[in-house]
Amino acid sequence: MPTRLQFARLSAARDSRIARPSLADADLIARHLRIGWWSIAAFGVLGLVLETLHGFKVGAYLDVSNETRRLMWTLAHAHGTLLGLVHLGLAFTIRAASLAPPQKVTAASNALVAATVLLPLGFFLGGIRFYSGDPGVGVALVPVGAVLLIYPAVVVARSIGTRAVE
Repeated sequence: MPTRLQFARLSAARDSRIARPSLADADLIARHLRIGWWSIAAFGVLGLVLETLHGFKVGAYLDVSNETRRLMWTLAHAHGTLLGLVHLGLAFTIRAASLAPPQKVTAASNALVAATVLLPLGFFLGGIRFYSGDPGVGVALVPVGAVLLIYPAVVVARSIGTRAVE
């Protein structure tokens, strides 16, 4: 077990090897930290509302005829919360890894923000008005959001370590 002094020396040595992010990277990091934490907060509130509807046995949410609504709104809550975690992961990845080229990372960042809006919104809208157990037309936003989520994953995965440390 290292002593406090040894731990401090190990931390200082590790910190000196990690390059400081550029100004553009620092802006992206701050952006995704902010969006990530706000997404977790907002979709956490949505989860609390859904739990309240469940707790008070609200028929518009719990009746068997509204199973589609319950599923769609649960999916909106889950996807929104998890996308908040993806934003945090991207922020930490930008901080820890050298991503290249910066233009593609910025495009991936924008796509992730759009996915964070479209995926949960599509599920939520699909549950507002539904037809014979099928989700409403709002669910058409879900595949668009899914593609916008896959794009940043591929860009970031391909670009890790391809830029020389500045």
